Amino acid sequence: MNSAALALAPAVLSSASVRPRCGAAPAPAPAIISSASGRPRLGARSAVRCEVASSSAPPAAATQAAKWAQTTVVLPAQRRGCHLITPQIVNEIKDDLAEFKCGMAHLFLQHTSASLTINEKYDPNVRADTETFLSRTVPEGPSAPWTHTMEGPDDMPAHIKSSMFGSSLTIPITNGRLNMGYWQGIWLCEHRDHATPRQIVITLNGI
Repeated sequence: MNSAALALAPAVLSSASVRPRCGAAPAPAPAIISSASGRPRLGARSAVRCEVASSSAPPAAATQAAKWAQTTVVLPAQRRGCHLITPQIVNEIKDDLAEFKCGMAHLFLQHTSASLTINEKYDPNVRADTETFLSRTVPEGPSAPWTHTMEGPDDMPAHIKSSMFGSSLTIPITNGRLNMGYWQGIWLCEHRDHATPRQIVITLNGI
């Protein structure tokens, strides 16, 4: 390549020359402009940035500030249906959560006849309607085609519903809080008629 071509060629950063340093202190986040109701206005944003470190930085510097925390939350037995559990979850992890500026929270339900999902937190009719949908979608009773019925007619339907919604959630952490949408809440969906206490393992990771 001649000197003229070199002068016109755009600069290229090699992937080996820079890398995100997740352990670095994030830049201050701009304030979110909110309405009187507390709901973020359209166009408002909050940013938490990771710095870029040169390849000369020691490898340990990239992760030395990363943190982990884990706890198991035991929720009392609930009646069949969908239940908003955000307040209980936040109350159990609030001290650990406050230590994170930027990260992820992972929730894992240790059961096969209940499930976790994120949906509306305001109107309880949404939870009631969701239970109606599940009950009508998955047949139950003597006419149902299931062979796994050792724990009653709601046994196999509960397993199917558990797989429909799933047993885990991942939620971003921003400035010591679960960064969910304004209307979002964490639901525990109980699919058994006679439930037992439910355990959720919560793992936090970030800076």
